Amino acid sequence: MHTQIILYYLLAINLLAFIAYGHDKWKSQHQHPRGNKRHTRRRTPEATLLLLAVIGGSVGALVAMYLFRHKTLHRKFTIGVPAILALQVIAICYLLLKS
Repeated sequence: MHTQIILYYLLAINLLAFIAYGHDKWKSQHQHPRGNKRHTRRRTPEATLLLLAVIGGSVGALVAMYLFRHKTLHRKFTIGVPAILALQVIAICYLLLKS
């Protein structure tokens, strides 16, 4: 039962991360309705995007980064998100081997 809850959580958080990255990419490409300003004030903060990866959405974040070509020039994302995923995989392997 606990495993099923964890799997549903991971599915949901990865889907949320994927959508958040895609939405932020869309916002970065569309102009503000009142002129040439970009949607900078309504974009998703980078800290929020990274937090979504940290709390379990690293796979969704990584897939979205490369599918949408978003944040792929920022080192904190190109190094950070794969590092977060690697740490999560290591933690899961440790917990599985421990039990």
